[in-house]
Formats: sequence, structure tokens, C-alpha cells
Amino acid sequence: MRLAASVGGVFVAATLLAGCSGGSGDHLDQGRNPGTQPSQETKPLAKLDVPPAYDPAKGWDAVLNWVPDAVRTIPVTAAPHSGVIAMLHGGSQGYSVEAKAADTGKDLWISAPWNPPTPFDGAEGDAESGVWGEIPDVTAVEQDGREYVLAYAHGLRGKDSLHEGAEVVRLAVYAADASGTSVKPLREIDVPVTTDPGDVRVRTTGGRVLVAWGGSKTHFPLAAAVDVATGKVDMYKKPNGMLSQCRSAVACSSTRVMAATPDGPLVVMGTGGFGIPGRWFSDDVRPRGLKATTGLVGSWNGDAYGVADGKVLVGWSTGGTFGAWNDPLWSVHDLRTGRLRASMTCASDVVESDEAHVYSMVASPDGRYVAAGPVVFDLKLGKGICLAGDGNRKTIALAAIRDDGTAYGAVLENSGASKSEAVIAELDLTARTGEPKVLGTGVRVPYLTSVNGAGLFLDRDDNAQVRVSLRLER
Repeated sequence: MRLAASVGGVFVAATLLAGCSGGSGDHLDQGRNPGTQPSQETKPLAKLDVPPAYDPAKGWDAVLNWVPDAVRTIPVTAAPHSGVIAMLHGGSQGYSVEAKAADTGKDLWISAPWNPPTPFDGAEGDAESGVWGEIPDVTAVEQDGREYVLAYAHGLRGKDSLHEGAEVVRLAVYAADASGTSVKPLREIDVPVTTDPGDVRVRTTGGRVLVAWGGSKTHFPLAAAVDVATGKVDMYKKPNGMLSQCRSAVACSSTRVMAATPDGPLVVMGTGGFGIPGRWFSDDVRPRGLKATTGLVGSWNGDAYGVADGKVLVGWSTGGTFGAWNDPLWSVHDLRTGRLRASMTCASDVVESDEAHVYSMVASPDGRYVAAGPVVFDLKLGKGICLAGDGNRKTIALAAIRDDGTAYGAVLENSGASKSEAVIAELDLTARTGEPKVLGTGVRVPYLTSVNGAGLFLDRDDNAQVRVSLRLER
């Protein structure tokens, strides 16, 4: 589970790093027990300041005692339809996936020890120097109506005293609804890559697994789509030529694959324009009243910002004379068809740079609400909700949304306030009017809002171990 790219992740990362000593990565070895140990704590529940929708006295806690300080990922994920919380444990015999019932914390299954490829030298990172480490992780994907839990890692396959090894990202695929102990993966899939430690992303938002690498922050020019049911891997090493519209563009650099779908990859051109080759292109689904091209060189209008729950969030230029500023128009489209679902104007800037994508996409579990920071959509009503500041009210960037429309986010300050001191606000997205409710600075934002009737919270305990907490909904 990747944390640092999202607003919610900023909150989580701040608490996970707070109070941690050093960044040598020693926790990785110290946390490796002879075998996987039960992670659930039998002592009283940790005291957490959670939003009112959750009961702080009902739920369960578990610990991960091997996760180093200097990491952007925490190896915890959820398969919501199966009601499963899965986490990765380190042991001297290998790593093991432990799957628990989200509502009770009962062990549902534990995998046999899994051996990832050999990590690179320096992959442990260094918190003191600001170098993030790279560790094995877990994620979940729903493909063709079935949920899977994936353990994955980047490293060298077959490295030993006689061999240099081949660089790969290895995926171990488990059925989310497995049972028993020593569960073996359905299959292991190796994706060949060439990149630096920390420059690999595994995404599951399009219905297929996307492994992307070779870039920085949010833009990764090389990618592969993985079918976890068959093990098939489709490599995308020349994305600049994947869209025919790229040939008519003045510039077509920095093209990348943003998501993998059953119908093909979502390809995003670096200068504007996006689509699924042979299926649809952004100009075909452009909202009415907008120009097809923009800028001095006439680039395709439309910048795909991100994907969540099978939806694409897009920012469009609304024109304006040279030197003038017009608020961008934001829209949400179905990923597989490009169909326009909703649009609105909101003064949250669309910039074609890595730094622009500072908010991760979030969605309610039922898919009704989709957001990125202050840009929010209610897809049932087909309307947008703009939470950008208006000169008096401050900008609110959302990090989590419940099915009932209750949302949680940070009040953004223009001053240099610490991210760990962010003021947390609660909003009712179903209300026509009304101000957000301030919850305070110490309130935990759920990383996942509803998994089988519970919210998932992540923190570090007094021993600097990662604490996984589920709190039941009231």
C-alpha cells in the first residue's frame, strides 16, 4: 500500500515516521522472526482519536514489526468484497501474507513463506538523509469478478556468487478467499524491468495490474499489464507510438500508460490528450464548449489526472486570452468507454508536471463519490463539488470518503504549517449547504473507510512498530 502520494497518505506518513529513530533499515532484520508470528494484539485496544462514525472501543489491532522507518509503502491492503485485510510479515524463512477478517480480526489464511527476488544494495533507504527505502509490499485487485491479493517485490532473480541475476518485479498471486495455513500462491509472475530502487509502481485501478517503472514521482514511461488469472504479461516499452493521434501532435513526448484495462492500456500523452488505443480518444469525449487544442503550439486539450474505481479524472483548459487565467474544467469519464459522467469548473490548477499530481484519487467503496484533493464528484447526481479556497474559506483536500457521503480531508494552509499538524475536517457531501465540521489536529483519517463494516487506520506504536487498527462503524 503506497502512502506518500495521497493527502491521506501524508497524514499517515507523518504519524508513521513520527518518533522513529534513525533510518538504517535495521528493523528489517530485527523484525524477521524464525517464522510468521500472529500479529493481532491481545492487550487492550490502542487509544485512537477517530472520526465520530467509528467506535474507538470496538475493533482490533495488529502489528508489523519488520517495516523500516524510511519507506513510502506499508505492506497492508484490503480486498473489500471478501471482507479481508491482508498484511505482509517478514521472517527468516521468507515473507508471509496474513489475511484477517476485517470485522473480527480472525485469521482467515496465512501463506507459506514467500521468497522475493534479492533486493538491491541500498534498497533499505536512509531516513536521516531523506532517501526512501524499497520493501516488498501487498496490494489487491479485482479481475473479472474475483478478488486477488498480490505480494510483490523488485530485485534480482537468480543472483548468487556465480550469476549477476536478472532484474524483475515479482508478483505472487493469492486468492483473496483462500483458507488455511501455508497457502501457496496460485502463480508467480516475473516482469522484467530496468530501473533504480524505489522507481517501481504497481497499480490496480483499471481491472488489470499495471507495473510501471523508469520515471519519477507520478510519471513512469515504461509499463507492463499483467493478467493475474493467466499470468500473461503485455509490455509497453514505446508508449509514444501507441496512440495514432500522437503522430498529428506538435509534440508527443513523455507519453505513458496510466492504467491497464481488459480493453487495453489508458495511454496519456505528456502534452495533452489521452485514450485507449483502438477504443476511444479524449477529443471524442471532450465536454461541450471546449476547444480541441490548447496552448501556443496547439496541443490536444485534456490532461488525465488519475484513475480510481474504473473512472478517469480529467482537467481541461477553458481558454482565456494570452496572459489571462481561466479556471479549468474538471470531468469524470468511464475508463473503458470514455463516457462523460460529470463535469464542473473548479479553481484547482491543472499543470503538466510531476509536481501537479499532488493528490491521489480516492473513491467511496460503492463508487458514487470520486475525488482528488479539492475536486469532488457525486456520480449518482452527476454533479461536481469544488472545495478550493475562495479567498476566505480555505481549501480542503479530501483523503477518504464513505458510502453515505461523509468525507474527511485536510484544511490546507498557505503558511508553512507542518503536515503532521494538519487540521482535519469532516464534510457531508449530500448536504446542499453547510460548513465543514472541524475535527481537530489529532484525529486519524481512515486509509480505507469501510471494509466489512470497519475503517482501517495506520500508525506507529511506542516501539516504532507499524500498528494496523480496524475500528467498527457505529
